[in-house]
Amino acid sequence: MAMTMTQKILAAHAGLPAVRAGQLIRAKLDMVLGNDITSPVAIREFDKAGFSDVFDREKIAIVLDHFVPNKDIKAAEQCAQCRAFAKRFDVKNYFDVGEMGIEHALLPEKGLAAPGECIIGADSHTCTYGALGAFSTGVGSTDMAAAMATGEAWFKVPPAIRVELTGKLQPYVSGKDVILHLIGQIGVDGALYKSLEFGGPGLSSLSIDDRLCIANMAVEAGAKNGIFEVDEVTMDYIRGRVSRTVSVCTADADAAYDQVIHLDLSAIEPTVAFPHLPENARTFAEIGEVPIDQAVIGSCTNGRLSDMAAAAEILKGRHVAKGVRAIIIPATQAIYREAMKRGYLETFLDAGCAVSTPTCGPCLGGYMGILAAGERCVATTNRNFVGRMGHVESEVYLASPAVAAASAVMGRLADPRILMEGKDGSK
Repeated sequence: MAMTMTQKILAAHAGLPAVRAGQLIRAKLDMVLGNDITSPVAIREFDKAGFSDVFDREKIAIVLDHFVPNKDIKAAEQCAQCRAFAKRFDVKNYFDVGEMGIEHALLPEKGLAAPGECIIGADSHTCTYGALGAFSTGVGSTDMAAAMATGEAWFKVPPAIRVELTGKLQPYVSGKDVILHLIGQIGVDGALYKSLEFGGPGLSSLSIDDRLCIANMAVEAGAKNGIFEVDEVTMDYIRGRVSRTVSVCTADADAAYDQVIHLDLSAIEPTVAFPHLPENARTFAEIGEVPIDQAVIGSCTNGRLSDMAAAAEILKGRHVAKGVRAIIIPATQAIYREAMKRGYLETFLDAGCAVSTPTCGPCLGGYMGILAAGERCVATTNRNFVGRMGHVESEVYLASPAVAAASAVMGRLADPRILMEGKDGSK
C-alpha cells in the first residue's frame, strides 16, 4: 500500500506494515511534551488515574515557558506543581528559569526531535517538529497524562495534502510569508485533520528556521500536522544535536493526496494577516495606512536567531517610531546569548526596543505586552483571534520579523523592502 511520509511514520510506530487514512491505530511515542499551563492538568489526571511511574524519564519534556518567570501567584503554583512532578519522577528533560526557552524552539535546539520520530505535546503548536521530518502533533492534557504513563497514544491516520515548492524566496521574504500566503489561499480549515506535506525542488532554498516557522503554523490551517521532506538542510541541522539513530521516511511516488498545491516561492510577497484570523492574508499592494501601537518579535514561530538577525538588520541605525512599543523576545537562552554576542541586543536597545528573557508572554495574552482596547499590534506570533493579545477590542496583525521591525520604525504596517531601499530617507 502506497503511503505518505506521515503514514509511514505512524505505521512504523504502530508496528504495522501499512496504514491508511482514517484508520485508528495505537502508536509508540518518542517524546511527550508539556508546558507550565498544560502539564498541571496532565499531572492531576496522571495522579487521579493512579499511575505510579512514567514510561521513560528520557522521553518526557516539561518546559516552563508560557508564564515564566512567573507573572502571578497562580502561575507560580502551576510551576511549583510541575517542578514537584519532575523531581518525583526524575524527568531528565525538565527546563526552568535560566535554562528554559520557548518549548518549540527549545526541543529542536536540544536535539529532542528528529526525523522519523512520533511526538505529541499538550500544546497545539507541537506540529513544529515536522520541519525535521517527524510526525508531531498537539493533544489534550488527558492524552498527555496517559502518554506519560504508557508511552503510547491513539491516532486516526490523517489523509494528506502535498505542497509542492518551486523557486526561491525574494530578499526580505521568509517562511512566515510562505505560511501566511498558504493559509490565505486554503483558509483556516483548508487542511482540517490532514497532514500538510512539503517537498519539491524549492525546498532546498528554505532554511531550517523557515521550515520550523511553516510547520509551526500548519495547525492554523486546521492540519493535524505539517511535515517536510528530509534533505541535507535537515541533516546538517541535527548533526551534533542528535546522536541517536534516525529513520528518514519518504513518501511513496504513488502516495495518495487529497490535493496537491503548487507554491512558487519566488512569487511570494511580504504578507500580513489582518484581524481576526490567520487566513486574512494581504500583501502590501492591498494594504493602506494602518498605524500600530506595538510590535512583538518573538514566539515559538519567529523567535529564532535568524529572526533576531532579520530584525536587527532593519533596526540598525534606526529608532522605533514615537508612540510605538517594540518588544523583542529571543526564544531560548542560547539564542539570547548568541544575539548578545553578535550585537543584536545592543542594536535593539539603541533602537528603543525592550528585550525580554525567553517566554511565550504576549503571544497568548499572558504578559509582557498586553493590549488595551483600540490598540493595534504587529506580531510575529501565530494567532490573531479576538482578544488573543489582550482586550477584545484590540487587533493583532501577523507578520514576519522583517515586516514587524519595519513597521515599528515607520509606526504603521510597512514593507521592509521599501524601508531598506532607503525611500524613507533613513539610509
